[in-house]
Parts: sequence; C-alpha cells; structure tokens
Amino acid sequence: MLIYHYTLVPDDNGTLLIRFPEVPEAAAVAETEAEVPVQAVDGLEAALQMYVDARRPLPVASCLTGPAVALSTAVTAKLLLADEMVRQGVRKADLARLLGVHPPQVDRLLDLGHSSRIESVEAALSALGRHLEVALA
Repeated sequence: MLIYHYTLVPDDNGTLLIRFPEVPEAAAVAETEAEVPVQAVDGLEAALQMYVDARRPLPVASCLTGPAVALSTAVTAKLLLADEMVRQGVRKADLARLLGVHPPQVDRLLDLGHSSRIESVEAALSALGRHLEVALA
C-alpha cells in the first residue's frame, strides 16, 4: 500500500486543513479529528487521480513522521499501473491493444473511483512485463 503523510492546520473557522507535503495539489478539510482519515484519503485520491489523468509520475511517498493515510490495495495497484505506464511511455490505447480490450476498459482500470477487479489490474501489469506482489504485514 502507498502511505502518504499529512499535516493538520487548524483553520480560523474551526475546521482542520489537511495537506500532504509530497502531493502539493492534495488538500482536504475536516470538521472534527474523527473525520480526518476519511477526508484525507478522499482529498489525496482526488489529487492523485489528477496525476493519472495528466500522465505524470506519482509523487514518492517518503518516510516522514507524523500522521499518515494508507491507500487501499486496489487504489495502490491502479496507481502503480498508471505510474508504470508513464515510466514505459505506454498510452491508454497501447495498453488496450496489448490487452485486447476496448479503450473504455482501460479508462476504468485507471479510474481510482471505479471498483475494477484486481485480476484486471494484474493482467495490465503483466502486459507491461511487471507483476503485482501482495504481502501480509
């Protein structure tokens, strides 16, 4: 899983501003401390989707200290797929041809909000010469 650290800054209206040092585009607001993890993930995923859509390399999740959120396994797999496509210079249409699928299916594979089957992400990574490893920690 990808883990990104965040900072909390109390706002003047009583809310908490959530920022991610490694992902400057990511921000979220929480009304209470209890809401922070959910709002942080939503804000982070929205910003990382912009990276995917713009075909930009993912920001590296560094080893900072402090509060952090872990992205789900499915979202992490999709982000790793998108990052590998950028690294190899593979476009969506190229991946669709490699997989023998229609381009909208690749669009769904790269949509962090779509619940793709992990097997589909694995097949896409395999087509790029990579494989997904899952570990129990």
